[in-house]
Amino acid sequence: MNTEEFVSFPSKNLFMKRITFTICAAAFLFASCADDKKTDEPIKADATVSSSDSKPKEEPWVPVDSATAMKAMMEYGTPGEPHKMLAKSNGTWTGEVSMWMAPDAPPITSTMTMTNKMVMDGRYQVSEAKGNMMGMPFNGLGTTGYDNHKKVYVSTWIDNMGTGIMEMEGPWDEATKSMTLTGTMMNPATGKECEFKEVYKIIDDNNQVMEMYGPDLKTGKQYKNMEIKLTRKK
Repeated sequence: MNTEEFVSFPSKNLFMKRITFTICAAAFLFASCADDKKTDEPIKADATVSSSDSKPKEEPWVPVDSATAMKAMMEYGTPGEPHKMLAKSNGTWTGEVSMWMAPDAPPITSTMTMTNKMVMDGRYQVSEAKGNMMGMPFNGLGTTGYDNHKKVYVSTWIDNMGTGIMEMEGPWDEATKSMTLTGTMMNPATGKECEFKEVYKIIDDNNQVMEMYGPDLKTGKQYKNMEIKLTRKK
């Protein structure tokens, strides 16, 4: 892993999460996700469901001795190079935000400021964003870390335009110098969740671009509904 390539991933990650949650929530207030358009097939009269088939099979418990368990916990809880990369994005960033409520709609633009800092002895990064979203004050708080077991980045996000907690995760792709995170977001209009994707591209140590993809409210097809250009504030 080339540590220089991860320089400021977390800053854009958390920045985009806040905006992502807000944009999707706002859009979903006017329409439902593609999944909501589907109707359930009627259950056939002769269809039978076995109680044993409906329950997932439990895997047998594998005994673990205390020494092995302690070693595994130490490895799982020890920060590594990916965590050091998160720390490199500490500080303040400014973002130019462009949002599209539909594939053919003109962009809605705004600006934001984000501050990042490491907590828990370098294990996680906490980010706070402030700005204006669709004419209203916006404030968000996110956490980003690297799961040593899953070998992926993990994050959560909350803000003042929702009451849920957004979760997402994904790997770093060295070939494209980008990271793709996937997760779900609640549609408050239907009470169901929709899938979304976020792609982070590292331009250099002081510049990044985040793209978010979600369902078109009319067709359900994925399209780029947000882009954030982040610049480190000197």
